[in-house]
Amino acid sequence: MNEKQKKSKTGKPPKAKRPKLVRDSFTMPETDYARIKALKLRLLNNGVELKKSEVLRAGLLALEGMSDTQLQKLVGQVERIKTGRPSGKDKD
Repeated sequence: MNEKQKKSKTGKPPKAKRPKLVRDSFTMPETDYARIKALKLRLLNNGVELKKSEVLRAGLLALEGMSDTQLQKLVGQVERIKTGRPSGKDKD
């Protein structure tokens, strides 16, 4: 008997597979970082505690729900920044 057959005979549903997690890093202006912190505090004041990554994922859900026109208008307001790590020249 294989593993799946054993589980189905016990009457328990098979465990759902967890989505694969991807670790990433990116650069953002301090002002955007402060916005995330402010949103976390705002949520906390309303009894909801979220991690930074959960706030970003909620933002993705909100963006997905927008019309194409709304999405284009919003992303047009996003400041373009130079990608990559900061150079050592900027350090004191």
